[in-house]
Amino acid sequence: MVTPSAAFWTGKRVFLTGHTGFKGSWMTMLLHRLGAQVTGYSLPEPVSTPSLFDLARLGELCDDVRGDIRDGSRLSGALIAAKPDVVIHMAAQPIVRLSYREPVETFATNVMGVVNLLDAARRAEGLSAVLSVTSDKCYENREQVWPYREGDAMGGADPYSASKGCAELVTSSYARSFFADGDCRVASVRAGNVIGGGDWAADRLIPDLVRAAVSGSQASIRNPASIRPWQHVLDPLAGYLLAAERQCAAAGSAPFDAWNFGPNPGEELPVSEVVEVFRATWNGRPDVVFGKAVEHEAGMLRVDSTKAKYELGWRPCTTNQGAVEAVVNWHRGEADGQDPRKLCFADIEHLLGVA
Repeated sequence: MVTPSAAFWTGKRVFLTGHTGFKGSWMTMLLHRLGAQVTGYSLPEPVSTPSLFDLARLGELCDDVRGDIRDGSRLSGALIAAKPDVVIHMAAQPIVRLSYREPVETFATNVMGVVNLLDAARRAEGLSAVLSVTSDKCYENREQVWPYREGDAMGGADPYSASKGCAELVTSSYARSFFADGDCRVASVRAGNVIGGGDWAADRLIPDLVRAAVSGSQASIRNPASIRPWQHVLDPLAGYLLAAERQCAAAGSAPFDAWNFGPNPGEELPVSEVVEVFRATWNGRPDVVFGKAVEHEAGMLRVDSTKAKYELGWRPCTTNQGAVEAVVNWHRGEADGQDPRKLCFADIEHLLGVA
């Protein structure tokens, strides 16, 4: 597996939206480890309680700027002031079931947030690459058994998935309309269900299991037969950075490109099997009762990562089972009083040691 290059990232100025979220916190630490200078831009309030960003004291590792990506003027001012070499857009409303309760907010954040970000980026000087992080749910899901490729149709039945499909169309349009004649390249990166230590979000499988295991309560889990491309958070994040490296070296090429990042074929697991691995690793905890969600959610999702493997040299370094075990070990360590930042950096060192 090719891993992100410290030689490339050392000294690079990176503007990272959503840096206080689960994936954003891990990205902040990975970029810091690689030597980048990170300016983060996120909402003032924590995205969850507890917050990995706060527990790991990540405000010490970046320039911590707070604002709403729906506020185009503030976002533009912060981005231009940071003078970034690379922009990575991760800020989003990421929960499917919340999108049913708050569809307007979901579309405003996930669609207009991308519009505001790209409109600011096209006015920034010295920018080499813009990375827009979306989701495997951006594809029009036909519940097919074969995985989706980068050229497949965008879409989505639920507001979250539709918003991600829209974000893809916006990104492609902006790239071809406003970045074609410059040196900055734009990319979309799409990953599946990422898991890792420090995720306490509501309505997510692993956080729900963690909360129940720590408290000794029962976990109510929906849709046990649903299949998802589970992967450890550091696998797609490494892919994102490899994509950014590629785009920075691609001046003069097509203004837009896209890559999927998912587990190896055949490693996608149904919810029920993920629960079994989790409980086996956490000594039989928690007790689980299975149910069915009221709102529609996709039953099967798979993405084809062949393009990323051949063009970027990317490979997932953790199996599905290994990813679940890593999450359990992280949270058991945190519950026993270990430093969350040290737990994260131990996982990062493992990633960077895999070649």
